[in-house]
Amino acid sequence: MSVTAPVRYRHQPPPGEPGLPRLLPAAAQLALADDQATGVDFAAHLRRHGLLRFRGPALIEQLAAAGLTGRGGAAFPVARKIAAVASRGTKTVLAGNGAEGEPGSTKDAALLWYAPHLVLDGLQAAAEAIDASTAYLYLHERRGYPALVDHVRAALASRHAAGTDRATVELVVAPPRFLAGEETALVARVNGRAARPADKTRPVFERGISGRPTLVHNVETLAHLALIARHGADWFRSVGTAGEPGSTLCTVHGPDRRVHVTETALGTPLDRLLTLGDGVQAVLAGGYHGGWLSVARARQLTLSNAELRPAGAMVGAGVLVAFPAACCGLAEMANVARFLARESAGQCGPCRNGLPAIAGALSVVAQPRPAEQELVSVRRWAGLVTGRGACHHPDGTVRFVASALSVFAGEIAEHAAGRCTATDRAPFLPVSTPPQAESDWR
Repeated sequence: MSVTAPVRYRHQPPPGEPGLPRLLPAAAQLALADDQATGVDFAAHLRRHGLLRFRGPALIEQLAAAGLTGRGGAAFPVARKIAAVASRGTKTVLAGNGAEGEPGSTKDAALLWYAPHLVLDGLQAAAEAIDASTAYLYLHERRGYPALVDHVRAALASRHAAGTDRATVELVVAPPRFLAGEETALVARVNGRAARPADKTRPVFERGISGRPTLVHNVETLAHLALIARHGADWFRSVGTAGEPGSTLCTVHGPDRRVHVTETALGTPLDRLLTLGDGVQAVLAGGYHGGWLSVARARQLTLSNAELRPAGAMVGAGVLVAFPAACCGLAEMANVARFLARESAGQCGPCRNGLPAIAGALSVVAQPRPAEQELVSVRRWAGLVTGRGACHHPDGTVRFVASALSVFAGEIAEHAAGRCTATDRAPFLPVSTPPQAESDWR
């Protein structure tokens, strides 16, 4: 079965980035026939990548030396996370997180489709490092990858036939919700409950799946881990920066509405990853929990948290958007804010009350001649919800909104005068279908 993907994979690295790509096949387009690049054949995978060299404590040492951080958004040191679970003793559990709930990201789905065995290698190597006999792979099917679960199941069958895997792997289907990929939501779903974020007073590395110490890693993180287990820390550090080594997958949205997945070294200038000409009015770095940058500021920055975080943005899960000048930034901000408000778990005051209030006020701000009080209200409510949520969703939403209010200040002034500079009214930033029922969390 072949699938036509909605994204392209740009395998040619920017100048000065030798040794890439590492994770995905060097194919100009992901929409290839099965017999060309689907990656299910385990024997073909081993011929390409070879066997793992570093295992157990030796692998943890290599991961620490490599400086690998999580690629799901938080960028937490991988070796520290594994060591924390390994220190809990026996009966540990591992989960690979491929839920990828943000509509603007497709890099995890692409990785699971075209290199599932790298992810599964990483899952097995991490399971061995923490002495886990059971592992879970958490994912859902996305637009363009409608048979992803069956595809990964076929990859698992290929490995089972080879008889090489130590840990039993169970696939768990995530609901298509923005917050379903949060690690406590993952644990809840595997435990048979709704995939909502939970209280973090007892972290999952202490008590997670089935009440056991649980290690959760993003699927891209696991794929990097599998390569470090083969090639070691020095190889991994041969690209990237000293503080943020290695490469990362990015989902890049161009101003022409084309989307592609690319692998690039951390520390790559943003203007080498994005088209930042006259047709672009702003850049979004880090997705819907990231931040907006002016084009002038973006041209000065690289793809690194060291530079993006002081500017109010982040690498996050690698979503980069060159927002076109023809579109209305306020209308897009209001549309995404509505999406983030309805995607909340509704378990705390900031999500139940604050985010809907912010979204409602932004809908007014996006209209011609909005009441000045609405903008004042947005800023006041943003301050009230920050740091008070049961999870980081309110904080991420406020980051997105606050940075947009700054970057699109000129458009706010135009709207206040009764004008909108946009010539293209079609929605640009993707949002998913609104949830219909409680069952959407399961």
